[in-house]
Amino acid sequence: MKIDSIEVVERVTEEHVEKTPTYKEIKPFADKKPVTHVIGQTKILGIINQKGGVGKSTTAVNLAAALGSAGKQVLLVDLDPQGNATSGLGIDKGEITRCIYDLLLNDTPLHEVIIPDVATGLDLIPATINLAGAEVELVSEMARENRLKDTLGSLRGKYDYILIDCPPSLGLLTVNALVASDKLIIPIQCEFYALEGVTKLLDSMKRVKSRLNPSLDIFGILLTMYDGRTMLARQVAKEVRSFFGKQVFETIIPRTVKLSEAPSYGLPITEYDPHGRGAESYTALAKEVINRG
Repeated sequence: MKIDSIEVVERVTEEHVEKTPTYKEIKPFADKKPVTHVIGQTKILGIINQKGGVGKSTTAVNLAAALGSAGKQVLLVDLDPQGNATSGLGIDKGEITRCIYDLLLNDTPLHEVIIPDVATGLDLIPATINLAGAEVELVSEMARENRLKDTLGSLRGKYDYILIDCPPSLGLLTVNALVASDKLIIPIQCEFYALEGVTKLLDSMKRVKSRLNPSLDIFGILLTMYDGRTMLARQVAKEVRSFFGKQVFETIIPRTVKLSEAPSYGLPITEYDPHGRGAESYTALAKEVINRG
């Protein structure tokens, strides 16, 4: 069957338009919607795994959005130079004038960096490619491991949760996240070599705990990219639960097409596919996080 060339062009163009995110307006912090509930003790949770591709940024964006939808006031800190959490929330990185880099190295005031109301109950400290140079520049700075902790300290009591999306490495940016965090959420994908590298991460956590942050501990282990149709996924989940015990969340994040698509539209899964399995899973995870205190 012959296909008209114009039809092909129209179809390709239409598909391209559909996958182009609608960027959100970057409004000043002064225009933030008022908080309507009393905020208790702020919990700072680092979402971390030095292994890439484990659903770390996906978890950071969607857990933050789910907590916001549950009535909590949440700040998401994008500490990954790739800036996936920033673009995944519909922010055009090319339009950002100040980012987390400016907080860490230029002492820029917080109100000049925080982008308010990127989703219900959710504010964002964005990342741009400028952050890629921070690892080198931090080396010569005084109290280099405490830069993020000092920055976020003034926000305690203003947010219920501060989530930090860490880079997939164990460099100075990650050390800053470990020092600033109260607890850690570690996503582990249900695939071969799932526990590879986690031992090294736990060793780094113990060193930071003994020298820089005595309260640091694991808040929860999260199983991601789970496909219950495969024996491998079931075996990995069993192995992780056997190793970490009750630290593993009951909620398991499934591998779904919608979770993969949502970032290309600049939306958390709770807005992109609110009734799908991905949204239901992150909503359940948010409830677990809240219940763990």
